[in-house]
Amino acid sequence: MPFRLDPTPTFADRLRSTDRTLYGMWSCAGSPLSAEICAGSGLDIVLIDGEHSPIGLESILSQLQAVAAYPVVPVVRAPYGDPVVLKQLLDLGAQNVLVPMVDSVEQAEDMVRGVRYPPHGIRGVGSALARSSRWSRIPDYLARAKDLVSLTVQIETTAALAVAGDIAAVDGVDALLVGPADLAASMGKLGQQNHPEVVAAVERVIAAGRAAGTPVGVNAFDPTMAERYATAGAAYVLVGSDVTLLARASEALADRFIGAAPDSPAPAGY
Repeated sequence: MPFRLDPTPTFADRLRSTDRTLYGMWSCAGSPLSAEICAGSGLDIVLIDGEHSPIGLESILSQLQAVAAYPVVPVVRAPYGDPVVLKQLLDLGAQNVLVPMVDSVEQAEDMVRGVRYPPHGIRGVGSALARSSRWSRIPDYLARAKDLVSLTVQIETTAALAVAGDIAAVDGVDALLVGPADLAASMGKLGQQNHPEVVAAVERVIAAGRAAGTPVGVNAFDPTMAERYATAGAAYVLVGSDVTLLARASEALADRFIGAAPDSPAPAGY
């Protein structure tokens, strides 16, 4: 007899069940070992990045398998909002998907349809062939799939900022994530994600999400900003990444044992 399996709770489930801000980090190196190290850190969330990292479907699958043994929520960021890409990510077993650069209600609605089977969406039916259903070992997967997947969309432009509350209210959008770096660029303040106007914009999205009953998270590698956004009501905060931690820690070793390089620029935050 094959095992009958129940999937782990989704990101949406975890956000609903907690009474504190959740904290997470990005897995960007494309390494299952790195992802597993992150998963064992004690943080709540590991974000596997398919947008800005050199990884494909096989690497994402390996990272999901590596972190599965740990009590952490894995979220996979798609490279862009495309129903075919979402179908592939869901079928390989990503329960929690994040879509970047969602600028409108219509885009958000399209992404919802992309993660749902007909008649509520357009996700192709291939679960018997896929890890998502554990090859039909999750009972009633097709009927339950809508509740076994969570969708988060990113607010990263002034266009999205203008309708953030409406995007948050779209049925099937489980959470928002604000990207201050891209938002700053869209506001004409490239590289200035801690600029007061950008910070105020992030806090407006947090407030809009709370008004709609939708959790909002934010990237904030600066601990002071992370604490500020948590105080403002962010449901989750992404406070680092594997690659930036390695870069800064290795630089600190070089500074200590060799000496600081002359005129070395300060690293930019995410």
